[in-house]
Amino acid sequence: MIKLNEVCFKYRNSKDISLDNINIEIKKGEFILICGSSGSGKTSITRLINKLIPYYYEGDLNGDVKINDKSLSDYQMFELSKNVGSVFQNPRTQFFNVDTNSEIVFGLENQGVETKILEEKLDETCKKLEINKLKNRNIFHLSGGEKQKIAFASVYATNPDIYLLDEPSSNLDIPTIDILKKHLSMLKESGKTVIISEHRIYYIMDLVDRIIYMKNGKIDKIFSNKDFLSLSEDEIKTMGLRTRNKPSLNIKEKSPIIGKSYLQVNNVSIYRKDKCLTDRLSFSANKGDIIAVLGSNGIGKTTFLRTLCGLYTDYKGEFILKSKEIDEKARKQISYMVMQDVNYQLFADSVFAECKLGIKNVKDDLINELLNDFDLYNYKNSHPNTLSGGQKQRLAIVCGLLCNKEIFILDEPTSGLDYKNMIKTVELLKSHSKDKIIFIATHDFEFASLICNRVLDLEKNKIYV
Repeated sequence: MIKLNEVCFKYRNSKDISLDNINIEIKKGEFILICGSSGSGKTSITRLINKLIPYYYEGDLNGDVKINDKSLSDYQMFELSKNVGSVFQNPRTQFFNVDTNSEIVFGLENQGVETKILEEKLDETCKKLEINKLKNRNIFHLSGGEKQKIAFASVYATNPDIYLLDEPSSNLDIPTIDILKKHLSMLKESGKTVIISEHRIYYIMDLVDRIIYMKNGKIDKIFSNKDFLSLSEDEIKTMGLRTRNKPSLNIKEKSPIIGKSYLQVNNVSIYRKDKCLTDRLSFSANKGDIIAVLGSNGIGKTTFLRTLCGLYTDYKGEFILKSKEIDEKARKQISYMVMQDVNYQLFADSVFAECKLGIKNVKDDLINELLNDFDLYNYKNSHPNTLSGGQKQRLAIVCGLLCNKEIFILDEPTSGLDYKNMIKTVELLKSHSKDKIIFIATHDFEFASLICNRVLDLEKNKIYV
């Protein structure tokens, strides 16, 4: 059904070959996992199959890609879109509408489907995917996980034969990942071809037929499900892959801090329009604390973090630092936030220039040291937009560490991170935590269990250890 024959590709303005002599044949109805370290070429393979390479992502392409024995170069884009549906790593980049209803049926509308059928398809899709509560919503008001659900729904509504999903679990909470797995299982049972590029692999281990392991732009090995599951956990880690087992987080209620604390949050209630997202939240923290901020998709984790660093102002309550109340302006001065979508905060024309942007008196040696620690040194002269999703994420963390603020906030920082870089991120954040308080909004229990000494559960308004 899908055949890639001796495919090589190098992105424009990139010095490295992204795909090197790729040969794959995928049969109709197969469920394929593409895995490997950040920047290994996983996303590039999906871009080949949906024709974004080379027509959107330009560069030098050699070799041939065929679907149903027909070369992709012979497909019109409207024709291909009926056969191939894509869910991008960053769902925001595939939205064309401001409301969820229009977005879900956008593909069908472009195929000329009648209005009455569009309405039926909308209802059918939302019911089947259990997202009725997301109907008639402003896309810009959705959480990252909710946006991911809408992106998947917009593809599901068109009923393609081939599904391409690039890290579909990256912004989802654990219960929603379970729901995603149920939907993927449904696709497999109905004979759809599913190709997933993913770092969090545990939830699809009993669904995949084959695993394509990428390394430095090449296919290093192709495993059957049985052979992949027979690998030891140490072998999996050596390959730079995340755990195959469902991660858990063991927490218990935290005793109150005795004596003075560096930061106090007193009876903070946060609102969005008439809705109370966080109700009279109170807790204390000291320098050295690394606090996981947990809660389901849409509960208000990002809004709480934006309030904490002074970017969101619709709240009541107090933020106290060193026994003095601090307003939004003061909190902005002592905080740095790595956003969930780091594309919003990368502005310079090179990685090295990005590290110096807006940061006073930062030494080049320190920049080079951190870039080396995060495996970004060889990209110091590259444009940030040429980096993979995981590399951009690491660059944003480097910039945050260079700013050296007292409150360091990270919103879903493990999106795009392989095992090796997740461990490096854990080690480096821990080594820089002595003089700051770190807040991490995450659904990634594997990461949280390795780095966080406390947990703030926004579902229960409680802090745990």
